[in-house]
Amino acid sequence: MVKKALVVEGGAMRGIFASGVLDSFLHHDYNPFDFVMGVSAGASNLVGYLAEQPERSFRVITELATSRQFFNPLRFMKGGDLVDVKWLIDESNRQYPFDKDKVFQRVPFYAAATNVETGRADYYRITAENHVKALEATAALPIAYKQTPCFSGECYTDGGVSDSIPVIEAYRRGARDITVILSHPLSYEMQSPKTTWLTKKLFARHPHIARSMLLRARNYNKSLDFIKHFPEDAVIRVIAPPENFAVKRLTMKKHMLEEGYEMGLKSGELHLSHRSMTLKK
Repeated sequence: MVKKALVVEGGAMRGIFASGVLDSFLHHDYNPFDFVMGVSAGASNLVGYLAEQPERSFRVITELATSRQFFNPLRFMKGGDLVDVKWLIDESNRQYPFDKDKVFQRVPFYAAATNVETGRADYYRITAENHVKALEATAALPIAYKQTPCFSGECYTDGGVSDSIPVIEAYRRGARDITVILSHPLSYEMQSPKTTWLTKKLFARHPHIARSMLLRARNYNKSLDFIKHFPEDAVIRVIAPPENFAVKRLTMKKHMLEEGYEMGLKSGELHLSHRSMTLKK
């Protein structure tokens, strides 16, 4: 049997697209995956998918992530968090509780986070016992979120720093049929930072994180190249936003988020219809 994996990129509010794609999967009871992997908002979206709760992620993004409790520039100017990741996780779990056995026992669920000491990605399994800290760790945006989540003896920052699209890791774990949900149109390529001195200064206390930030574009584009030119023994299926997808990392306008969600629903439906046609042939 060919091992199948689902990989979901993060991207903060851009995750609204993946929430739509995953809801379309739920509408068709589509979950053929042997394991799933997410980063930051991608991991949060996978909670709703594995819990089989359509629109959970949509509501988390459009109702909770747009609130002042989560995103607060004034608080940031006063030395606090721009985004309160822990509040978002706790409030999501309070308002939209889920069956932990269903989410964490049926399909292995992994997330990527960046190890503060090494600057490299650690890939850990999310469980009922560690899920709050684990989801906080993969989404702990550098600078914007002041906390440094720690569990299992290690401390972390956002997984997107070291591996935004863990498709190569999914392949390394034996997956040969990989579905990847991206947060940018396929034409996107990440640009290297122009002010390397500023990055080094901002992360002077954590030089390995600074190095990962400086290499982020190279690593991101390497993942895209792997997706577009995958190995002969594998198949990678990509679901990406259309070119007119307008949602940015910190877009808070609900009508734009709703449009992004609808794009995700349509892209998911299109993906499933194409798969159905391929199977029939």
